[in-house]
Amino acid sequence: MIVQEILSSKNGEVFHIAPEASVFEAISEMADRNVGALLVMQRGDLVGIISERDYRNKVILKGRTSKQTQVKEIMTTNVLWVSPSDTIDNCMAIMTQKKIRHLPVLDASNNVQGVISIGDLVKSIIDMQEIEINDMKNYITGSYPG
Repeated sequence: MIVQEILSSKNGEVFHIAPEASVFEAISEMADRNVGALLVMQRGDLVGIISERDYRNKVILKGRTSKQTQVKEIMTTNVLWVSPSDTIDNCMAIMTQKKIRHLPVLDASNNVQGVISIGDLVKSIIDMQEIEINDMKNYITGSYPG
C-alpha cells in the first residue's frame, strides 16, 4: 500500500496555520480539529510543522506563554515529508526512527497533498491484515474464489 491510497480515504482537508499566529491559536485549532499537529504555511509554501510535543517542550517546559509566543518561534523547520508514492512501510520506518507522529505529503512540485499520521498508518495496516485474514479463512474453508 502507498501513501496516496491513505490520502484518498481521507477528506482531503489540510489543517495549517501561519507562522505569525500565536501558539495559543495553534493549540486551539488543534483542539477544534482534534489533531495533534498543524502544518505551518506561508504564501502556500510549507515552512514548518507545530505539534503538541513542540508546545510541551518549547512553551510549557520553558515557562513561556502561549498567547505571547508565535508559532514560528517554536515550530519544527526541518520538516520530514513523504511523497504520495512512498510505501506505508517506509513511512512507518521514518516515524519510528525519528520519533514523529505526522508526515506531510508533498508532490514532485513540493505542493502539499495532505498529512498522514501514525494513526492513519496503523489503521491501514490493520485493514490490510483483516483482508489477508479473510482471504486465508476463505481459502481454508474452500470458498476462496480461485
